Formats: sequence, C-alpha cells, structure tokens
Amino acid sequence: MEAGIARRVEHVMGMPISLALRGTHLHDDAAEEAWQAALAELRWVDAVFSTWRADSQVSRLGRGELTLEECDPAVAEVMRLGDDARVSSGGAFDVWRRDPDGVRRLDPSGVVKGWAVDRAVVPLLGLSGTDVCLSAGGDMVCHVADPDGEPWTVGVEDPLDPTRLVARIPLRRGAVATSGSAHRGGHVVDARTGGAATALASVTVVGASLTSVDIDATTALALGPDGPAWLRSRLRTGVVVWADGRAETVG
Repeated sequence: MEAGIARRVEHVMGMPISLALRGTHLHDDAAEEAWQAALAELRWVDAVFSTWRADSQVSRLGRGELTLEECDPAVAEVMRLGDDARVSSGGAFDVWRRDPDGVRRLDPSGVVKGWAVDRAVVPLLGLSGTDVCLSAGGDMVCHVADPDGEPWTVGVEDPLDPTRLVARIPLRRGAVATSGSAHRGGHVVDARTGGAATALASVTVVGASLTSVDIDATTALALGPDGPAWLRSRLRTGVVVWADGRAETVG
C-alpha cells in the first residue's frame, strides 16, 4: 500500500470501480460508510440503466414496454443529456442506434457512466479533510480538500502501446474521461453511418464534471477527423491520439 493513500476496489456496472483516499479519513467508519453509499448508488444505476438486464427500465423502455413518464425521473435526465449530445454533434452521438439487422435499439451507455460516477462521488466528498479520486474503468473524478494541496496525477495511456503514457494531468478538482479502442476495441460508432469510429485511437477530455467530459470524449471519437475541431469549438481541454499514433493537444 502506498504511504498515506488508502485504496478500495469493487466490480460494479461491468467494470472496476476504484477509490483512492488521502488525508483524514482513510480506514475509519466514515470512509467505509461513504464508500458503501457510493457503491449502492452505482448498483442502483446499473439496475435501472443496464442494457444487459432484460428487466432494467432502459431495456423495457427500449422495447416499448414502458413509457419515459413511467420510468424513474433519472431516465428522462439521461435521455435529455443524450439528446443534447446528438444535436451538438450533428447526429454522430446518439443513444438510439441501429443494429446490423436494422433493429433500432436504445443504449444510453455513452451518457450513463460519467453521470453515475458524478452521483456516486457525492458521499465521498463529504469526508472532511480528505482527498478523493473515484475511478470507473479509467474515467475519474478527483477532489483535493485543500484547493492549494497536492494534486492527483492522472496518466493518459497510449492506446497503441499501453506500457507508455502520452500525458500526465495534474488535477485538484475536476474530472478526466478517455474514450478509445485500447481495451474494448472499436465499440464507439458514428451514429450517422452506423460504422465504427476508427480515425482516432483515443480522446481524453478534462473538465469540471465527469458527465460532460465523458460524453464529449465519446462524441469526439465518434466524429473521427472532425473530433479535435469539435472539441475546440466547445473550448475543451484534452489529448487526442490519432489512429497512426500522432498525439495532439486540445485547448
């Protein structure tokens, strides 16, 4: 264990959820209660939004068994965020997509992860005098209790060579999200064409909320060659790695 840092890991929503704490509350009851509250929030999100669970509200909404009004209000919030991203991207990002067989399916996963972690981190931010870094599959929210305190350092992995980093980002209060093909293959599609987005190997975005940077990283990846310019139009800061390995700083 690193000196002065307490770590916890749990598997939720199909990915590792990891927590790092520095400062006052590391191993006490308050830290454990906040961690369990964070996990409970993520499990609730999974139960409502999972596209792998046939009984989730999102799955039932997609099949037409529920109306949006019959779902938890959180579903409408996620759908609104997805629609905003669809409009701003000219349709490259969309929570609705067509399978190869032509069936239109609802998949708000590109919104849900960052949005869920922003909700889950709230009880952890209540730990006085404690620095928090909550990560979900590599996307993370960082908070340093003292605004002038030591920042967390977030490494941005080279998607073409996971043994090296393309950037190190010091962060006191904010979020970092990366969308790319390094670990999940070409899972992001351009919703306008239905084809896999392959021009960019990864997009990392830094900002105030994980909800927004996660959506924007995925959207820029879906936009392909137009992704970096789109990020700049939104005054975003981050790092883009092209399919040929070129790294480009944005912002």
